[in-house]
Amino acid sequence: MGASCGPHAFRLLGGLALCLALLRPGGPALASEALPLAVFDFELIDSSLEGEMRGERADEQARLGMISDLLRQMLADSGRYRILDLTPVKAEIAAAGYLHGCNGCDARIAGGLGAERAVTGTVQKVSNLILNINLYEREVASGKLLRAMSVDIRGNTDRSWSRGVSYLVRNRFLKGAK
Repeated sequence: MGASCGPHAFRLLGGLALCLALLRPGGPALASEALPLAVFDFELIDSSLEGEMRGERADEQARLGMISDLLRQMLADSGRYRILDLTPVKAEIAAAGYLHGCNGCDARIAGGLGAERAVTGTVQKVSNLILNINLYEREVASGKLLRAMSVDIRGNTDRSWSRGVSYLVRNRFLKGAK
C-alpha cells in the first residue's frame, strides 16, 4: 500500500502553493514594493458654450470627485501602487490653482508626500454630448511627463464618465505601467 497524506500535509502543501503563487513573476506586489503615487483630483476644462453662459454645474463637480475616487481605487486595487493621502498638501494644491496649467507643480507637491510619481487628470467638456478624459503621469524626481493618455466619451452622465476612467485605467494606464 502507498503512503497516505494526513490533513497536516495538505495544509503544508497548500501554504507552500500560496507562497509560490505570491512570489511568481507577475504575482501580487507586496505593499512595500508598491510604487508611492500621488493621485490628484480631476479638473474640468469647460470649453462649451454652456459653461460660459451658466457657469459651474454641481453634477459635474460631483462627477469629478466620483472619478477621482474611482481612479485611486482602481490603481490601489491593482497592487502596483500605494496611493498617498493628499490631505497634508491641500493648501499647496489650492495655492497652485489648476494643476493642468501650473507647469509641472504637481511633481513638486507630490514630492513633499514622498511620491515617486504624480498623476493628474482633466475632463474637457466640448458639449453635453462630447467630452474627453485625460490622464497624465509625471516622474517626481525629474518632473518629466512620462505618459499622457486620453479617451473620448459620449454623454455627460455618471455612467459615461466612470466608464471612460475605467477604460483608461484598464487599457492604457495599467497596461503601459513600468
